[in-house]
Amino acid sequence: MSGKREVVITGVGVVSPIGIGGDAMWASLAAGISGIRLIDLFDASSLSVRFGGQIPDFDPKLYVRPRKSLKVMSREIQLGFAAADLAMSDAGLVAGSVDPERFGVVFGGDMIYADLEDLESTYRRSIAGGSFDFRQWSEAIHEELHPLWLLKHLPNMTASHIAIAHDARGPNNSIVLGDVSGLLAIAEAMSVIQRGWADVMLTGGTACRLHPTALVARGDALLSHRTDDCRRASRPFDLHRDGLVNGEGAGVLVIEAREHALARQARIRGRLLGAASRCESRARRHGLTGSSLRQAIQAVLASTGLAPGDIGHVNAHGASTVEMDRAEAGAIAAELGNVPVTAPKSYFGHLGAASGTVELVASILGLERELVPHTLNYETPDPLCPVEVVRGEPLARRPPTAVAVNLCSTGQAAAVAIAAEE
Repeated sequence: MSGKREVVITGVGVVSPIGIGGDAMWASLAAGISGIRLIDLFDASSLSVRFGGQIPDFDPKLYVRPRKSLKVMSREIQLGFAAADLAMSDAGLVAGSVDPERFGVVFGGDMIYADLEDLESTYRRSIAGGSFDFRQWSEAIHEELHPLWLLKHLPNMTASHIAIAHDARGPNNSIVLGDVSGLLAIAEAMSVIQRGWADVMLTGGTACRLHPTALVARGDALLSHRTDDCRRASRPFDLHRDGLVNGEGAGVLVIEAREHALARQARIRGRLLGAASRCESRARRHGLTGSSLRQAIQAVLASTGLAPGDIGHVNAHGASTVEMDRAEAGAIAAELGNVPVTAPKSYFGHLGAASGTVELVASILGLERELVPHTLNYETPDPLCPVEVVRGEPLARRPPTAVAVNLCSTGQAAAVAIAAEE
C-alpha cells in the first residue's frame, strides 16, 4: 500500500429489517433481535414461503427529494437514496462542503424487476380469445405505459439520483454482479480515492429480493421452508439449516482520503485497508468449491500485509444454504484458521447486492465498540463447516480488524479488510 492515499470511513447509513440508521441496527445486533417477519408489502398468500427480511417502517417521503422523483424510483432506488442520505448526515457533510468535482458515487445493484401494476393494464389489453397477442401488446405498451417507466428499473439510477441530490460530479459508476456487488462497489470507490480522482465517495449497495416478481422468477428451491418460527429460518453454518431467507435493504458508506477527513475535522469511524476479488469460472457448471474465496482472502491479506492471526473476525457471507455455507466455511478455515466468524444474514436474511455493505456496517459498528456481533440461530455445528461461529452474545477482546466476504453461486468472490481507527 506504499504511496497510496489512506482511505477512511467517516459515515454509515443503513436501511435494514433490523433498523434504520446505525444506532437502531446496533441495538438489534446487540440484543439478538431478528428482522425476519411475515411479508405484508403485498398479498403473499399464494407463495410457498411467506416470510422474509422486510423493512417494517420505511417511508421514502422522509428522505427522497424532490418528492416528484418517487414516480421514477423503484423500492430499491428509494432504499439506496435513503441510506445515502443517512450516511451523509452521519458524516457531517452538507451541501457545498465538498468540492463537487472531487465527490463521486459507486453503487452496487441487482436486477430491478418491473412492478406488476405498471404492466397489468397493457397485459389485459393484449388478451384475445384467451391467448396473449403480441401485436396488441406492442400497441398497448406505447399507449398506456408511462414514458419514464424504464427509469424505475435501471440499476444505474440509484447512483444517478444520489449524485444529483448531493451534487457529486466526480466519478460515478454502478456495479451489477449479484451478491458481491456491494463489496465490489466499495473496492472500486476506495480505488478511485487512492488513484487521486476524488477525495470523498458515497458507496454501497441496495436490493429488494422481496419484490413479488423477483420471488416468482427466482423460485423457492434455495429458500428455507421452516414453518415453526420464521425468525429461526436463517441459520448460517448450522447443521439444520435448510435454505436462505430473502430480504431487502441498503447500506452506504462515506469514505474519504484521510487528509481530507482530518482537514474538515471529521469523526473517523474506521479504516479501509484493502479489497480483492476473484472468480472460479467453472462454478456455474460444476458447483462452487470456494477456491475463488480462498484466492480473494489470500489477495487481501497480501495487499494489506496482514497475517491470519491479525484478523479479529470474519464477517461471512453465511447464506444459510447447505452447499454454499460448506464451501465458504472450508475456504475461511483453510486461509484463516479458527478466526471467529459472524454471519449477519441470520438477522435480516439475504439482501442481495445490499448484503455486503449492510453486513460491513455491522462490523464497523462492532469495531467501534470492541465487539464482534454474534450470529443468531447457530445451535448445532455442522462438521462440514469448520468455522468458529460467534454465538450467544457479542464477542469481546479481539484484534480491531475484520475481513468481510461475499460470494456468488456463479463463482465470484470479494473480500474487504477494515480496521478500527487507532
